[in-house]
Amino acid sequence: MQQFDVVGGPADNLQRPDYTRHEPDLFSGLVEGRVMDQLIEHGGVQGVAATLETHIQNGIDGSSEDINCRKEFFGSNSYPASPPTKGFFHCLLKEFMDFTNIILLVCAALYLVLGIKQKGAGEGCRCHEKWKEACYFNIEVVVGDIVCLKNGDQVPADGLFIEGHSLKVDESRMTAGRDRVEINRDQNPFLSSGSKIIDGCATMLVTAVGMKTSWGRMMSTIVRDPNEEMPLHDWSRKLTLILGMFGLTVALLVLVRLLVSYFTGKTRDETGNVEFIGSRTDIDDLINSLVDIAATAVVVLVVAIPGGLSLAINLTLAHSTKRMMADQAVVRNLSACEVLASVKTICTDMKGIIASNQIMRVPRFFVGADSMEGRSYTSIAANVLELIFQGIRHTSAHVHNYFPVTQIDETIRSWAVLRWNMEMENIRQFSILNVKPSYSESWRIGISLRSQVDNRIHLHWKGDADSILPLCSHYYDSSGNMIAFSNVERERFLEIVVQMASSSLRCVAFAHRQLTEDEYENEAANQGIPDTNLILLGILGVEDHCHPGIREAFQICRRAGIHVKLVTSENVSRARAMVLECGILSPGEEVSERLVVEAQAFFNYTEEEQRLRVGNIAVMAMSSDEHKLQMVQLLKGNGHVVAVTGDCANDAPTLKEANVGIAMGEQSSEVTKECSDIHISDDNFANVVKVVRWGRCIRNNFQKFIQFQLTANMAFLMIYMVTILSSGSAPLTIAQVLWVNLIMVTLGALALATDKPTKVLMKQPVHQAGMLITNIMWRNMIAQALYQIAVILTLKFKGESIFGVPEEVVATLIFNTFVFCQVFNLINSRKLEEKNVFVGMLKNRWFIVIPWIIVIVQVMLVEFLNRFAHTERLNWKQWGACIGIAAFSWPFDWLIKSIPVPETPALSLLF
Repeated sequence: MQQFDVVGGPADNLQRPDYTRHEPDLFSGLVEGRVMDQLIEHGGVQGVAATLETHIQNGIDGSSEDINCRKEFFGSNSYPASPPTKGFFHCLLKEFMDFTNIILLVCAALYLVLGIKQKGAGEGCRCHEKWKEACYFNIEVVVGDIVCLKNGDQVPADGLFIEGHSLKVDESRMTAGRDRVEINRDQNPFLSSGSKIIDGCATMLVTAVGMKTSWGRMMSTIVRDPNEEMPLHDWSRKLTLILGMFGLTVALLVLVRLLVSYFTGKTRDETGNVEFIGSRTDIDDLINSLVDIAATAVVVLVVAIPGGLSLAINLTLAHSTKRMMADQAVVRNLSACEVLASVKTICTDMKGIIASNQIMRVPRFFVGADSMEGRSYTSIAANVLELIFQGIRHTSAHVHNYFPVTQIDETIRSWAVLRWNMEMENIRQFSILNVKPSYSESWRIGISLRSQVDNRIHLHWKGDADSILPLCSHYYDSSGNMIAFSNVERERFLEIVVQMASSSLRCVAFAHRQLTEDEYENEAANQGIPDTNLILLGILGVEDHCHPGIREAFQICRRAGIHVKLVTSENVSRARAMVLECGILSPGEEVSERLVVEAQAFFNYTEEEQRLRVGNIAVMAMSSDEHKLQMVQLLKGNGHVVAVTGDCANDAPTLKEANVGIAMGEQSSEVTKECSDIHISDDNFANVVKVVRWGRCIRNNFQKFIQFQLTANMAFLMIYMVTILSSGSAPLTIAQVLWVNLIMVTLGALALATDKPTKVLMKQPVHQAGMLITNIMWRNMIAQALYQIAVILTLKFKGESIFGVPEEVVATLIFNTFVFCQVFNLINSRKLEEKNVFVGMLKNRWFIVIPWIIVIVQVMLVEFLNRFAHTERLNWKQWGACIGIAAFSWPFDWLIKSIPVPETPALSLLF
């Protein structure tokens, strides 16, 4: 536990404290909101301390009564801890409780007992999982405490800066990009829980603790269910139950048929004698025969249960999540990988489209309504140019001490220096009084400065032109004349902004106002930094660059049936231009109000109208975080599977609400990463497309294995049931059956679960997204199973006459042919729809090795391990016949895939 110095005084007998007359959450949102005006309303840090009955130097009373009262009234500084890491024994117990494994374990126990009887003999503890209260920082800290912080400490609660030296904190845990924030008394006294002190020292007044801090509030919205079921496991459990019941039925039929044959004297031993001769039958022989019969039935049940499904799921997920790291994606929630395959809508913002590391330009510049294109700095009045320089210098050079410098800030500053000869030395002529960022939908920063020359106050505002223009009552023209805004003039400026935005330029406006000391104090007392009656200085058009490959990424999404929706705070004109440039909408597609809407206008519709319109929207402009969340909720309500990208703490609720939340960028906040399902270290939307392709690959690989295993299961059960019910003898021995089961379960899963994603996966929409067994798979499985059933039953009943060999050799032919049918069907299962099943096979080394392993082992079982496998050696003609019969499944598969299938899922009611 991290230790802090907590200042406290002597203990006295206390009455009910005065602070209990206020609401317990009075100051809990103060740090989270970071609004200086709100702090000023409470009388600043001194006023908050007085309300909390805290001495600014000595701290709280410090008595046990006072501390307990504060804990009771304001809450304790504790957080719900994450569930403990699941240990080996917990996982082992969980697997033991799986229905498939229970059946297999029972079968194994029975088989072991039967084997011991026939041939002689040769605990995991559960980690109880619960949520418990644990303190991340210090449980000793209470509201009103004075905490001493130094370099390396983690801020234990929300609080206000009292005094200190050169204090800088890392706030990247909460907010993307803010990794070095300066904290001081006048401009930014807010300290967030979980921030880390990276320089300096200070004392802090605690205003909120535990779940009432900014970190606690955010984390309370993103708690995950530790027992959340993964969709594929849930589906495989249902399938296993169905097939298990069917297998149990077949096993019982086999058991009854074999018992009837035995007790009616129709079975003979190896010497040809009748096995059961009534009371003359030796008791040991009777028991051994019954054991053999029971073992045969148990083996039927074992093979009938698709035990490889869980293995295939785990192999696919483990292999794919490891490979996804090469595409800069880290999977935090495995179930998201499964859901990705069904994603039909992706909501993203400008960050995923615009490249943050590309060189930007400023191609358009207006002073007043005058374009400065092709003109020199001498064409602008000196006083206006100097005010513009003041705004550029101080809103990009100083603000980064409190808030992060953006690429736009750097671009504008470089442009001013290189294009307009701005000097940075003049920055020392002013001292900063206050800095105010805007946390509304639009980007805006204000700063108040005191001139060192005449002590006059200068206010500078910079931000999106849409947010700055309404604050201005006048503007300067290039000659230095100050002109009042009329309605006509205001429309003229809005037209300039729209024209630049339509050219994909981001419109940045600068405004200024000069005040006396008295005027500033009067207005600042109410507003912090006054933002009315400003004078517009100029409007810049900053050219953004899209990420490389972004246009191709959106085209891939269109072909894949995935609708991308841009949800942005930009105005409609710029948003419309960006979607045309990056390819969300094609140039030939009509950009109408149906496709591009303003958030507020859209949410003014009735709920029914919103529900009907939301699916068609391509761009939602002028949107807030709340609008983004509402849009995701509407889409999910309409049945869409939605993925959402985000990078800052404000995106956390939306990421949590989405079916798949994707945190983007190295500078994503810790909160964003915590609530996301997948974290992509790059902020390029093209990587989102790669992640979706991996999701489809995972689903596709699992479907391949399902097709392979269920084909073998259906063929085996039908062959066993028909042959035993008709002839009373099994077509395969127990050892042979177990080898076939090993091929179906382990080797098949390893071969099919490790295929890499291909471009074909994104060339068409996913059909029957909610169904794992599609109509195409049913067509392939039924056809191949019928083919295997036909050839094996033909060999069983006509093999002696066809090949002219004894029954023992026919049994080996049946075993050999059935195994090779599985080898060739393994290759057929690589492609569910494509006729050419060999495409890309050499890219998967497992798929090259595993069929050869099966062939080599099979040759050894037939030619060398005859006694163990109960086989007879075959000549080359017989080997050729077995391989030829099995190989015919390749052209047969090509013909079957030419048969069309209906779109309606065959078993939609079952799964």
